[in-house]
Order: sequence, then C-alpha cells, then structure tokens
Amino acid sequence: MKRIKTKGLFVLALTFMSSYAALFIILPYSYWKEYAAMSVSRLILDLVINLLFCLIVLELSLFIDRTLNKKISWMTHPLKRLLTQTLFQILGVLLLVICLSIIYVIFVGTADTQSPHINLRQGLYSIISIILWALMISALNTGNFLLSNWKASTIKAAEFEIKAAQNKQLAAEIELQALKLQLDPHFVFNNLSVLSELILKDQQLGYEYTENFAKVYRYLLINSKKKLVPLREELKFLDAYLFLINNRMGGGSVFRINIDESKLDLLIPPVTLQLFIENAIKHNRTEEENPLDINVYTSNDNELIVSNTILPLIKAPHSTGMGLKNIIDRYALLGGKKPVIEKNEKTFTIKVPLIKWI
Repeated sequence: MKRIKTKGLFVLALTFMSSYAALFIILPYSYWKEYAAMSVSRLILDLVINLLFCLIVLELSLFIDRTLNKKISWMTHPLKRLLTQTLFQILGVLLLVICLSIIYVIFVGTADTQSPHINLRQGLYSIISIILWALMISALNTGNFLLSNWKASTIKAAEFEIKAAQNKQLAAEIELQALKLQLDPHFVFNNLSVLSELILKDQQLGYEYTENFAKVYRYLLINSKKKLVPLREELKFLDAYLFLINNRMGGGSVFRINIDESKLDLLIPPVTLQLFIENAIKHNRTEEENPLDINVYTSNDNELIVSNTILPLIKAPHSTGMGLKNIIDRYALLGGKKPVIEKNEKTFTIKVPLIKWI
C-alpha cells in the first residue's frame, strides 16, 4: 500500500512539473513576464489550481485505465485496448478542460484583471499538451501494469516448473515405493511357506491358494503403473488377497465388506486396499479368541472407508509410515479431496475419495 501511494505521488509530481514545462515551451516570454508580475497570493492560487487540475487529470486517467482493465484485456485485445483507451483519454480530458474552464471563468477569470493574456492558438496548444499529459500518465500506468503482470507471470511459470519437477520426482518415488511394496520379500516368503504346508496337507486348498497368489501378483504387475483403476477391479484383487490372508493367519482377523454397487465404477489408486489391510494387520494383534475386526465400506459422499479395531501389540514394530504416505502422495498428485485419517481409543479409520471418470 505504501509503495502504491509513493508511486502515485511520483506520477503527480511528474505531471505537475511537466505541465509547467509544456507551458514554458508553448507560451511566449511576454506571458511569463506578466505571470511573474502577479501578486504572491495570485501565484499561490494559480499553483494550487494547477496542482488540483493535475490531480484530477491523473485520477481521470487512472479511472479510465482501471475501468478498461475490467472490460478489455491488454493480453487478449492489445490493439483494441490501445485505441479505446486513447479515445477515452482524449474525450475525458477535453470534457474536463471544458468544465474546469467554465468554472475558472465564472469564479476566477472575471474578477482577475492581472491574469496574463493567452490567445486562441496558445490555448489550443495548451489543450494538446494536457491531452499529452493524460496519455503520458496512461502510458506510465499501462507500462507499470504490463511490467507487473510480466513479473507475476514469470514467477508463476517458474513456480509451475518447480511444481511439475517436484510432482515428477514424487511420482517416480511413489512408483518405486509401490514396486517395493508389491515385491516385498517377506510377503513372498510367507506366502510360499504357507503354500508348501498346504500342498502337503490339502492339495485342493493348495491349488486354490496358488491360483489366488497368482491373481494377486498378476494384478500388481498389470496395474503397478496405472494412476487409477475401477473399484470393481480393486475388490476382485482384494478378494484374492484376503484368501491368502485368511489361510495364512487363520481366524485371527475378520473382514466385513459392504460396498454400494452404485460405487463400483468409481476410481481408486491401485493397491490402496492392500496397503490399508497390511497396515491394520501390521500394527494390531490377530488372535482367534479376540479377532481383529476390519470393515471396508462406502459412504454417500463417494468415499471408501477402511476401519479396524485397535488391538495394540505388546511390542510395536518399527514403522516408516511409507504405506499410508504412498496413498496420500498419490492423491496429492491427483488433486481434489485428500484422504482423511481418524483415530480414537477403539478404532483406526481411513477415508479416501472415490473418483469419477475423468
């Protein structure tokens, strides 16, 4: 605000000095000789009137400029804006000169016998100089506007480039992290150990376990680089994944799936449900006498909600938080609503938005 006021005072001072400089060039020496002979009070009055006149011209020029900024943009219609602004500046100054001349004659000119004489030709030159002041003010303000806009656009473009680079790096990190999660050696080792035991005990169950294990990894490999998949596909993957979990952990966890069919075609980042289920199992006890309760359902606000009871482990495992961070970062790249995490003494809940087809 202080900078704007300083700039306005500078333009006013420049206009005031330019007015006298123009008159000094236009009017003859005899005029200035008579002007210097006027009384001090008359000189002060003349200076004040000229200052007020310059202030009015300045405000008129800025008003025209501000009004046209809302109607005709310099960026989209530069020639039309230039012609329109020049026309309005000239008409506005002419109207202002006529009005102020009438007021001056009525209240000052008739009573002023000491006023230097100005002929018609000199008066015409004076009006032309006033128009040029107004155009100069407009040019200064327009130049300042275009310079400020150029600076803002440059800064904004630089910010976009930085943001794009950050998003590109973030996307690469997310993809790498997702790959690490998918090829987790512990996950592979645990499932292969269970598979070898099942083949010895129950060949049919071992076959089914192999089929679901293959479905899980097929889904991971096919969708690892996709940004979004239909919720319908994610639930098919979840069904195979939960088959592995139930056979590996027995009755230590109970899964309740309640998905509104109208939400099945909405989109979600792939492997979201696997990460949420893994997060719940990793940080809680899974006991048959007191199973971990995990609920997966949708809300009327197009949200997928995964909620689990809290059964704290005696010795909490080290956690990097990368699983949940992976999902949050994916949604950050997509924009829109962000995942919400809610936790109390009894439950841990994660809500993620379901996305419509883009």
